[in-house]
Amino acid sequence: MKHLRTVNDVMTHAVVSVDREATVHDIVGTMRRWGFSALPVLSAEGRVVGVVSEADLLAKAATDLLSKAEGADESHTVTAGQLMTVPPVTVPGDATIAGAARLMARGPFKRLPVVDDDGRLVGVVSRGDLLKIYLRPDGDIAEELRELLMAQLIPAGSAVVHVHVDHGVVRLEGEVPDPTLADVLVHIARAVPGVVDVTSRLRPRLPA
Repeated sequence: MKHLRTVNDVMTHAVVSVDREATVHDIVGTMRRWGFSALPVLSAEGRVVGVVSEADLLAKAATDLLSKAEGADESHTVTAGQLMTVPPVTVPGDATIAGAARLMARGPFKRLPVVDDDGRLVGVVSRGDLLKIYLRPDGDIAEELRELLMAQLIPAGSAVVHVHVDHGVVRLEGEVPDPTLADVLVHIARAVPGVVDVTSRLRPRLPA
């Protein structure tokens, strides 16, 4: 049985992170090298224990200015463990794409660490990764919908549903046993990744 696509399907597996002991100097260097605005902070076991971001570094910058004025430089002594935001906001790999998008929308997150059942880092998902689903070819969307609607949800021979997809817009046509099923099919079709909108021309099947 097919399922809705999950974070595992779109996340980036190669992840850049830092450990608790990484200094401000190390963090800034890593961010510049890879072009990231936030980095997950890992424990020795590989679990995500926090996230250090540009905002965390900026909050420290005011203190650094004063320290430098007094001749001190803490960029080599202050660590990620001291600066990181806790608890970290993470997402499991089996979360749906829609669920991850809602989580990301609730905060100023551009990227989220992806963790396994033990909290270990397995990847990272970005806003761009989540938006990739809207670039799916129409043929792929139509194939998934036909499998989902006809093979899994509609009893054999009880309905005839034709699926058409044009630039992510789905059109359902055909006959179903009752209007309630038509509403269910439209609702399910809207949840398929890559679907922009759904129009229904489904009609109740007339009694024989």
